[in-house]
Parts: sequence; C-alpha cells; structure tokens
Amino acid sequence: MVDDGGRNVASLDPEVFEDVCAMADAAGRAQGQLANADADRKNALLLAMADALDAGKAGIAEANQEDMRAAREAGMSEGKLDRLLFDGARVAAAAEGVRHVATLADPVGQVVRGSTLPNGLRLSQVRVPIGVFGMIYEARPNVTVDVASLCIKSGNAVLLRGGHEAEHTNAATLKVIGGVLREAGFDPALVASVDRFGRMGATAMMEARGHIDVLVPRGGAGLIQAVVRNSKVPVIETGAGNVHIYVDASADFDKAIPVILNAKTQRVGVCNAAEKLIVHKGVAKAFLPIAATALADAGVELHADETAYGIIENANVAGLNMVRATDEDWDTEYLALRMGVKVVDSLGEAIEHINTHSTGHTECILSEDYSAIERFTKLIDSAVVMVNASSRFTDGGMFGFGAELGISTQKLHARGPMGLTEMTTTKWVGYGTGQVRK
Repeated sequence: MVDDGGRNVASLDPEVFEDVCAMADAAGRAQGQLANADADRKNALLLAMADALDAGKAGIAEANQEDMRAAREAGMSEGKLDRLLFDGARVAAAAEGVRHVATLADPVGQVVRGSTLPNGLRLSQVRVPIGVFGMIYEARPNVTVDVASLCIKSGNAVLLRGGHEAEHTNAATLKVIGGVLREAGFDPALVASVDRFGRMGATAMMEARGHIDVLVPRGGAGLIQAVVRNSKVPVIETGAGNVHIYVDASADFDKAIPVILNAKTQRVGVCNAAEKLIVHKGVAKAFLPIAATALADAGVELHADETAYGIIENANVAGLNMVRATDEDWDTEYLALRMGVKVVDSLGEAIEHINTHSTGHTECILSEDYSAIERFTKLIDSAVVMVNASSRFTDGGMFGFGAELGISTQKLHARGPMGLTEMTTTKWVGYGTGQVRK
C-alpha cells in the first residue's frame, strides 16, 4: 500500500506480524526484569555497554563503511551520507554519550506529586517506565546506541527498525549491545531489531497494538507521515525540521552572521539545521548583502523572494548562486546547502509566515529588542524557540540529556528533545489503613 504522503508501506505479512509480536512480547518480559533493577545496576550495565562500544568500534566502523559504499553507489545525498557515517570517532562519541546517561538521575520512582485525603488515604503519583518502545528510523546508526542507552536507564525495552541503509552498522552495534546484556544477566530481547523482515517488519510494528506500547519514527517527512497515518500503535511524532531564523530590525549583525552560518552549515543533513532566513525590511538592504556574502563563501545556494532577490542581486556578491523562490520552497526541508530567504514588513508578518510553514521543530530570533523577543517567544508555535543562538542547540545531548529518543513536534505527552523523563509515564499509588468509600 501507499500512504497519503506517497511513501510505500509494505503489505502486512501474517507470519512476519506473528514473529514481530512474539519479539515484542519477549521484549515486554525482558522489560519486566529491567524494571525491577535499581539505578546502580542499570548504571553498571550502561558503563559496560560504553566500554564494549569502545572496544568494538573498529568492527562497527568497518560495517559502517560497507553501508557507506552502498549508499554512495545508490546516489545518497551528502547530507544523508553525513548522517549515515558512524566511524570510530562517532562510535567513541556515542559511547561517551552512554556514560553521560549513566550519570543522570533515574526518573523511575520519582514522586511527581502527592497528597493525603481527609480520611487518611495517602496518594502518590510516581514515574514508571512506559514499557516497550518501537523505533522506526533510517540512515541514523547513532540512534541505535542513543535509544538503547535511554531505554535501559528509563527501564524500557525497545524494538528497532533501522532501515536497509544502515543494516550492517546496526547489526554490528546490536551484536555488541546484546553481548553486554547477556553478560549482565539480561535477556537480549530487551534491545532487538526487526531489520531482517525488511519493510514488512516496520508494517508489523505499526500493527502491533497491545504488544508495542508506543512507536517513535525518526527520519524524513515521508517516513514520519507514513507511520503517523498507518500506525495502530500510539505514535510520538518527531517532525522534520523546516527551521527558520528571523532577523529583527534591532538585530546585532556581528552576532547574527556567525549564528546563521552555524545553523545552516555546521551539519546540513540534520533536522535542527536552519532552512529559511526571514529578514525585517528595516534592515534588509544593509543586512542581506552581508549575509549573502557569508553564505556564498560557505557554498550555500539562496532561494530568494522578489524583494530579497533584488537587494542581493544589486549587491553583486561574488560567487553567489541564487534563484527565485517558489511557493514550494517555503515548505521544503532542504537538508542541503540551500536556504530560502524572505523579506517581511513586520515582526507580525514574520510570526505568521513561520507558523504557517514551520514543522514545529525550532525557530530562532536574532534581536536586541526585549518586547520583540517576548512577542516572538510567546506566539511562535514550535517545540523550541532560540533567542540569539543557533538552532543546532536543539538536541538532547546539548540540552544535557546525554542523548535523545527524538525531537517531538507534537503537543501531547512530550514536546521537544525527549530524554529520560519523557520516556516515562506515571501511576498513582494509594496507601491506606483500611479506608472504604462511603
């Protein structure tokens, strides 16, 4: 079948569905064992996992090279190739992320609130694991490590569908993680992959309501919408990143240029990279030639509206690659060295344009006007708003979470980077002494 976004979704194979449900049930049983483990035991498991990743990084990197070669031959874009890369240095960085997760407070058992009723019944709302997560992602092998570490610390199990682009990398990584789980006395079913079933494995996960508790897709807009529209399992939607930077009339140019360059060019194939530059007309003639020069030097192609095009064209910027923007540009996540540029008449127009075309991920304002900043942060309807700082900070690691399950762009349960707390739910516990309701 084909989802509404045009992405193919494999038809459900009954045998695959049965096998995936059995794996999810095994994960659930393993999760019960993990949920009974205290923080010290979970932290020891994480530290052992980090050490094993360091020890096995050469093998993981070698498997990743096989995936990289196949991706290049298939014509994968440079932005996505960068996301797929999981060399020795990145494996080591992922291992450090695991160690950081081990240092974080365990959310399980935290009391959210409580009270004592007039009859003496004591009520406590406490954090507990959600249960069995399902992750569907593509060309992002670091997610395998991030999700495994967060699930272990938060007491959850996970089934992974990592996509064919990273199948060798993910298999090598999961072999290392599985070995650590066995050695520590845990069932490797706690962190398992359905990759051997291909796309049908993902379809089975979407159908496995009652076996998988929540499904989290990470990838492009097509993948995410395919899961949202076809899943019978509850979904936490992680959005694509059509990220905007708004340059206010009061912006400090010396601050603005480094922020824009960092947000656009540091890594182009990630969801928190900036895709659109919105400039107030009061500074457009002075600012746009400077910004265009810096972006041209970085190899960025500009897709400019009529006003911006005219200003930049008249500046005769050397080496500039610029085209006129179309209506489609304003809704496009480029994941490439391209950036849409628009001039607006007011802060209000900027806010309206951003809320209309944003994916709800991250938006930035560059301003020295307190009232403009307050209005922007209150009225922008996105998970994260940055003030005079790069959008690249929207990241679980940068937020101090050690890693992230994903960046939620929905409004229920979790919003923004999802760390340990967002991977728990709550239950109420009532402590009585024989009270009965009258």
